[in-house]
Amino acid sequence: MKKSLYKFIFFRLMGWKIIGASNLNVNKCVFMVLPHTSWHDFYLGLFTRGITGIPMHFIGKKELFNFPFGWYFKWMGGKPLDRTGNLNKVDAIAKTFDNYDELRLAIAPEGTRKYVSELKSGFYYIALKANVPIIPVAFDFGKKEVRIEAPHYPTGNYENDLKHYLQFFKDVKAKYPEKQFNIN
Repeated sequence: MKKSLYKFIFFRLMGWKIIGASNLNVNKCVFMVLPHTSWHDFYLGLFTRGITGIPMHFIGKKELFNFPFGWYFKWMGGKPLDRTGNLNKVDAIAKTFDNYDELRLAIAPEGTRKYVSELKSGFYYIALKANVPIIPVAFDFGKKEVRIEAPHYPTGNYENDLKHYLQFFKDVKAKYPEKQFNIN
């Protein structure tokens, strides 16, 4: 019932499409979500998750998962991050993958909804250290499409791999293009 409602709203009322999710068969990955310029990206992600049936997660500091809102964040796909043991954030998140049979972590490499001239590399090193693939996901407001690329494992050469990943986002238009990371 809920999936039918999501489809009706997303496809019929909003006029969006989802492209490329049908062959996605991985239990652990990092979703590289670009561009991220608006809060609208959040509900597009929720609709995509609800329609495809692919669980998608996010990481938050463990204190967020305490009473009274902890149940809500877990229900929304949140996973608590425990940074004890002097682990940096990338190492702590990569280690989190060991605790779950299924973890598909959505990360926006821009790190903010404001314009940035450089992407944060944490998404890449999390995937590399956790030995999971990166799956580029684009919210294209110009074409009203959520596009999901095939999984690619990072090779350890950040610069070369980033060039490969960014090709997927070349013609994507953000909700607010003036805030969008410049791919070219």
